[in-house]
Amino acid sequence: MPFWPSPISTRDVAGSGVRPAWPTAQDGRVWWTEDRPGEGGRTTIMCRAADGTCRELLPAPWNARTRVHEYGGRPYAVTPTGEVVFAHLKDQRLYLLGTDGEPKPLTPEGCRYADLLIHDGQVWCVRERHAEDGKVTRGIVSIPLEGGEGREWATGCDFYASPAISPDGRHLAYVCWNHPRMPWDGTELRVTPLAGGGGSWTVRGGPAESVLAPSWRDDSRLYLISDRSGWWNLYEAGLRGDGLRELHPAEEEFALPPWQLGGRPYAVLGDGRLAVLHGRGDLRLGVLDAASGTLTDLDVPYSGWDGALTADGTFVTGIGYAAAIPRSVVTVDTTAGGAADAAADAAAGGAAGTAAGGAAGTAVVAARVLRQDRDRLPDPAYLPVPQPMRVGGEVHAFLYPPYGPASEGRLPPYVIFVHGGPTAHANTALDLEKAFLTSRGIGVLDVNYGGSTGYGRAYRERLKGLWGLVDVADVVAAAEGLAAGGLADPARIAVRGGSAGGWTVMAACCRSDVFAGGVSYYGVSALAPLVAHTHDFESRYVEWLVGPEDPQVYAAREPLALVDGVSCPMLLLQGLDDPVVPPEQSTAFADALSERGISCTYLAFDGESHGFRRTETRAAALAAELAFYQQIFA
Repeated sequence: MPFWPSPISTRDVAGSGVRPAWPTAQDGRVWWTEDRPGEGGRTTIMCRAADGTCRELLPAPWNARTRVHEYGGRPYAVTPTGEVVFAHLKDQRLYLLGTDGEPKPLTPEGCRYADLLIHDGQVWCVRERHAEDGKVTRGIVSIPLEGGEGREWATGCDFYASPAISPDGRHLAYVCWNHPRMPWDGTELRVTPLAGGGGSWTVRGGPAESVLAPSWRDDSRLYLISDRSGWWNLYEAGLRGDGLRELHPAEEEFALPPWQLGGRPYAVLGDGRLAVLHGRGDLRLGVLDAASGTLTDLDVPYSGWDGALTADGTFVTGIGYAAAIPRSVVTVDTTAGGAADAAADAAAGGAAGTAAGGAAGTAVVAARVLRQDRDRLPDPAYLPVPQPMRVGGEVHAFLYPPYGPASEGRLPPYVIFVHGGPTAHANTALDLEKAFLTSRGIGVLDVNYGGSTGYGRAYRERLKGLWGLVDVADVVAAAEGLAAGGLADPARIAVRGGSAGGWTVMAACCRSDVFAGGVSYYGVSALAPLVAHTHDFESRYVEWLVGPEDPQVYAAREPLALVDGVSCPMLLLQGLDDPVVPPEQSTAFADALSERGISCTYLAFDGESHGFRRTETRAAALAAELAFYQQIFA
């Protein structure tokens, strides 16, 4: 047997995670979304009251998910009175969930909505229209809470995000950008007057500056995030862009890439300070004094946070994680003495869980756990601890050594994990997929190849025009580094990835013979069909990643054209309802491999989209992946 038994089963990995996300805190209450893998992967909304009681607001079949940009984002907002407005997946209409618990439609069918904000009795949001001829248009609209078509306030750009209204209600700030740019390439922060007429103006940004997440300091000044220095840092600017001031210059990121709408990487506390996320790779939680520029990290047991913070007075709530702690909805008291107060609350039974501690240079605070992704975890001995490392000199990665004794004196097998995006990053969050492998004696190396976020704009732009080359070179260097360092058996190294990571897997197997096998989840194999058929948000992305459409360049880069170079077995997995990477991308590559006599298994899952959500699908996919490794590593 190449592996030993493990207490972590496919059902443990696939069935128990509820993926809490998008917290909102208001008047002592906290709302967030949760997935229900056992109910077809639908998303519900939870609410925790000030007295600690928690309840689910949306029963089946209601499903709080928006399809704006296809990747969606924050699907709900909370009114000042505690009612919830949400987007329902099936028809994409907005609904008001009143106190009677019955959703009432606010919008007609035919549009999609995201990035919701409630102000002055109206829902402000990004609206996306899909015409019969395939044309997609977007704008920022306001819709009365009584329902209706709404009024359009900003239009003319291809994309919009982050509507924010000044405290006096006179100005609307928002982010916009146009094809072929993506939001991490170049955006503009604009302001539109809501009364008195006049057109909008640009506060900051342009083709080579990514500006994100505006928030109002007062009626005449804005906070914003910009990468004008080469790093996403926090700034303050006047209404017309005057008096731009960097709040805390650092070669760190203060934001994550906005693949989804509704992210809030910082939050304004009730006393005027800012709760912020910052760091390289994983982002830490801190408090920034905007006046002095002093940044104080909060001593909490989480190595990283999702890019969605919310403030209620001096409390900040977010989704924290660590290698041995599930993703958790966590409320942190940022005031002195919070640790003692929370400890007393926990002793009285008023909190789901409390963690407190202190370290030099950090603030002693308390973190109250409201909800965890998983109620049960395996024995901590089976949870791998990530070890940061560099491969190939400059490539960032996390090493997860296998658990257990060496097998018959042989070096262990390894799997190289390749994240999607490609403008995304691998973090150190608890991942039972990794533990599923390491507990069976298979090591994991999670690679942040060139193009990944978390390490500044220059590192992101290593991939510009070189997709299929830089990413492939980095994962090949990672495999060779494992072997040269005596960490892995060079004959037993596989590579796996999803979406853009699937492209890298296929391309790496085409261009190199270092891998014993490759596993692609809904990966890209051909560029021209992707450009022709993918969704609008990424329809021009290939121009940045590879270049303008050129059959010769595409043929020199795409896996389908290079399939003759594959010499190892492959496993391809695909959702049949995928609007981002159509199933034809996987089937064409599978057919090409079969025609050449290369061992290939292709598994398609009906009802699944770009990313598997159902318990049965996730379990079946993981079981197939393990069987594949057992075969190629035997």
